[in-house]
Amino acid sequence: MRRFVTLALVSTMAGVLVLAQARKETVDGIRNFTWVDATVACAGATEARAIPAIAARGYRSIVNLRLATETGAAIDESRAAAVAAGVTFIHLPFDGGKPDTAVVDAFLEAVTDPANQPVFIHCGSGSRAAAMWLTKRMLVDKWDQARALEEAKVIGLSSPALEKFALDYVAAHIKAVASGF
Repeated sequence: MRRFVTLALVSTMAGVLVLAQARKETVDGIRNFTWVDATVACAGATEARAIPAIAARGYRSIVNLRLATETGAAIDESRAAAVAAGVTFIHLPFDGGKPDTAVVDAFLEAVTDPANQPVFIHCGSGSRAAAMWLTKRMLVDKWDQARALEEAKVIGLSSPALEKFALDYVAAHIKAVASGF
């Protein structure tokens, strides 16, 4: 019984550590800003006028997952603001209704490139950014599913379809690695 209580306490503490690390902040012009760790922040809709504040926080790159057709996406305006602020702008349009594994591949390449860190990742609400970050946590950082999902939900993962897509992507890549591909 004592061992069970200790294990339960450690498990609970581990969950608290994840929640304590990822934290919500209010940043003018940014919806659902979540500071994740020293190398990344995730968010929802981000206005071009907020990009100087992103640069001032030390982010070297912005990964924008929004489709150009989304209301308020303003891709060209955001790109211009990033260039003016000296921040690398990476546009990886990710359709949450028709997710594409090639976009996840490009995302993982971008966020693991040391030249792009620290990186600010955003979409419209934060759900796509969280799903993409989930894949990075599991495949690159080797987090277990429960821990990675917990963090992704703090960031803003709210779509069961995106969650399934991300977990299927991870499972396919783990299977490919195990098979020697």
